[in-house]
Amino acid sequence: MTSHLPIELEQTELWLLAEKAIYWPAQQALLIADIHFGKAAAYRRLGQPVPHGTTQANLQRLDALLARYPCKQLIFLGDFLHAPESQTPATLDQLHDWRATHAELTITLIRGNHDRRAGDPPTSLGMNVVPEPLLLGPFALQHEADPHPSHHVLAGHLHPAFRLNGRGRQNLRLPCFCIGDRLSLLPAFGSFTGTMTVTAEDRWQIYVVGDGEVWPLKRSAPIRPGICP
Repeated sequence: MTSHLPIELEQTELWLLAEKAIYWPAQQALLIADIHFGKAAAYRRLGQPVPHGTTQANLQRLDALLARYPCKQLIFLGDFLHAPESQTPATLDQLHDWRATHAELTITLIRGNHDRRAGDPPTSLGMNVVPEPLLLGPFALQHEADPHPSHHVLAGHLHPAFRLNGRGRQNLRLPCFCIGDRLSLLPAFGSFTGTMTVTAEDRWQIYVVGDGEVWPLKRSAPIRPGICP
């Protein structure tokens, strides 16, 4: 077990990170899915008692990854902002302060369903905002988990997690990477997001994330190309 686990996909080395992201060494790129900035703020505006500090926590986790791995580009696979209500002065000020500390970093956002509703981030954040898919090397970088005719899809959106069953009624649901023949899923990076449970019957190669580690679960059947649970 390790805090990052190298795999080969489409003859390309990718590192699955325990922080629920992918590092692509050859591109010096960090791939992040579903960070959902401002989600807690949006819920508070609806009168829901949710925790403070999630934006800062997510930014601190990003900082730690950017310090650990040499990155020329940071690519968000959709759902950067959660909702129109997320664009509060407090959230945007934190994002601008963070961006100022990484002024030379190329940042790309591939629009997801929440981005289309929330609106693009302010241009002052200096991000390239593009529709899906973004074709890079052998991969189609997307938000939605839809097959691509010529490229292996790396997508977010579904927030996959796997349930580990213990004795009696004890169980633990952990975020996971789902690697398929032509379509693969990243777990949600955001610290305030839900999950969708996947099972061994879904026929992914599943890599579970927990306690600062990444480890593979044994796959008992071939992956069905292009099928999303």
